[in-house]
Amino acid sequence: MCQVNTDPMRSRKGYLQVVVPPSIVESLTSNDMVVREGTNVTLTCKAKGFPEPYVMWRREDGDEMAIGGENVNVVDGEVLHITRVSRLHMAAYLCVASNGVPPSISKRVQLRVQFPPMLSIPSQLEGAYLGQDVILECHTEAYPASINYWTTERGDMIISDTSRTGDKFETLSRNTGYTKYMQLKIRAVGPSDFGSYRCVAKNSLGETDGLIKLDEIPAPTTILTTESHYNNRSKGRKANKKLDPLMVGDYGVEEWKENGHSIRHPPGAFHNAAGSSQRFTPLSSRSSTALLLLLLPILLLCSSMTLRQPCARINR
Repeated sequence: MCQVNTDPMRSRKGYLQVVVPPSIVESLTSNDMVVREGTNVTLTCKAKGFPEPYVMWRREDGDEMAIGGENVNVVDGEVLHITRVSRLHMAAYLCVASNGVPPSISKRVQLRVQFPPMLSIPSQLEGAYLGQDVILECHTEAYPASINYWTTERGDMIISDTSRTGDKFETLSRNTGYTKYMQLKIRAVGPSDFGSYRCVAKNSLGETDGLIKLDEIPAPTTILTTESHYNNRSKGRKANKKLDPLMVGDYGVEEWKENGHSIRHPPGAFHNAAGSSQRFTPLSSRSSTALLLLLLPILLLCSSMTLRQPCARINR
């Protein structure tokens, strides 16, 4: 208060407000957690400052959170409650506190969800022909991380040395979070390689495996190529062959016998011998019909005439 001793006295009051940026109360805030899948989880974040901080929760990777049957990006408040947590909730969560006084502050809480291995196989039946390279695949999920390997039909573990090239078997494993991709490559498949192969995944909570059967299939043939070659040769022969439009095929006239001798082409029979100079042009169906229509009136007139003149005169 500022006061001036005059008559009358004058005074003026002033108010001082001290603002404090937010800070996290570590003793009342959750730390990294490891829980079993299917349990309920509660994350708490306590902050102080002046004015009173506003607190919210979100995922560090920016993905949505499945909370109460809904997918949300942000949850307001100091408490984040997850019912029946699953592996999909496994992530880093950020508690962010702000009150308008910079800077805002956040704390990172890692949530890990434990579950036994689960396995999926894209194709449980594979086919290969002799000499072919084939790849078998498995996908697994587990936390803690599982131990993965392949076994043969007899139960022998398949061990490959990636530093050496050209081995019969080559195994590959690639991790992405709690998922793992398994691959088994078999080079130059032989008769003894056909059968069943098993991919196995195990951790401290359980074990699982899957079976893939490798069967023999016929090797690809070159029939299509042979047919194409034959067609090309046939086309070449047809292109070189010259056809006479006036020639017709030999219709195979039956043999006649005259004086004990067989005659292949009897007198008056048409034939298309190689040295013959005869040519025959068959009438089309349209020409035959026209000729018949021209002769029909003459035939009818001849049959109905009672005159003595011969039909030859009429034909003139």
